[in-house]
Amino acid sequence: MKKAILGLMVMIMLATSVGPALAVNDQRGGVMGFIAGCCFGIRSGAAYNDGKEVHWREWVLIIPIVGFVCSIWNGIDGMNGMTSKDYASKYGAMYY
Repeated sequence: MKKAILGLMVMIMLATSVGPALAVNDQRGGVMGFIAGCCFGIRSGAAYNDGKEVHWREWVLIIPIVGFVCSIWNGIDGMNGMTSKDYASKYGAMYY
């Protein structure tokens, strides 16, 4: 019984502490900003809220086996010294 009451109290605390977050940019944030930050990392979430789009190489990370291969590809690019400026010239400034 004590565990049930404690669990209920924790659920109530979490439910009341989570409120809608206001984005700096009125057109960004919300559910898509949450998905970008939660699934793709803080840098992708912040870039999305700044007006950038989520790149296809980040969307692929959700797919189980293909995401692993793309993660290795991203690691090789990082090992070779790719920068955001290099990605912007390669894929376009709307992503990076």
